[in-house]
Amino acid sequence: MPAEPHADATFALDVTIDRTIRTPLHAQISEPLAALILEGTLPPGTRLEDELSMARRLQVSRPTARQALQHLVDRGLLTRRRGVGTVVAPPHVHRPMELTSLLADLTAAGHTPSTTLLDYDEHPASPEEADRLETREGQPVVTFTRIRAADDEPVAIMHNLLPASVAPAREDLETAGLYELLRTSGIVPTTARQVIGARNATTKEADLLHERRRAALLTATRTTYDHTGRVVEFGDHIYRASRYSFETTLFTG
Repeated sequence: MPAEPHADATFALDVTIDRTIRTPLHAQISEPLAALILEGTLPPGTRLEDELSMARRLQVSRPTARQALQHLVDRGLLTRRRGVGTVVAPPHVHRPMELTSLLADLTAAGHTPSTTLLDYDEHPASPEEADRLETREGQPVVTFTRIRAADDEPVAIMHNLLPASVAPAREDLETAGLYELLRTSGIVPTTARQVIGARNATTKEADLLHERRRAALLTATRTTYDHTGRVVEFGDHIYRASRYSFETTLFTG
């Protein structure tokens, strides 16, 4: 078993390729790497040698080395970023399907969350926005878009629509979760209607989330109500499927 690498070192897998067995060559590379990552020998942020160097050293073709690394990227164990290379990914984010903010869930799970506010706009509600908030067209509403990161790795792009009367100030959105801010102002979210889906990332979304073009994304739209049945928030969020999953508990009837 190799020693844990230094944070600034490039890790090179020490493995002997056996061409006499039925296990594919790429799997003889990816599976030992996966084991080292999952057991913590290779901590998050560890940089791996590039596929060309790996291919030469292990005496396999470059496509074989590329396939081995890409398999681990698809499993969410590695990330590949231009200018940085291939690095061990942070732990996967598992989120319970409850009426909580992503920031609170990340903190509770032991991650260090951070938020970047991309835009914030107050304007009269369009017909579509009024329909989503179950209000009248032209009523003042606020929209904003944020990137939420866990341990400095982006995991979600969140677009929210709220009545202007309950919307938090823009300067508060980078330091606290939306539901926390609503509760602080006396608005208590009590129920929500949520739809989970999936699609591929656009070029812009992939760039913001440090993903490859057309990477798989999880989607969630959520309409949230207070105790009076008033809509207090509509959220349209996307999440990196390689770094994020939802968890739910089912009960038999």
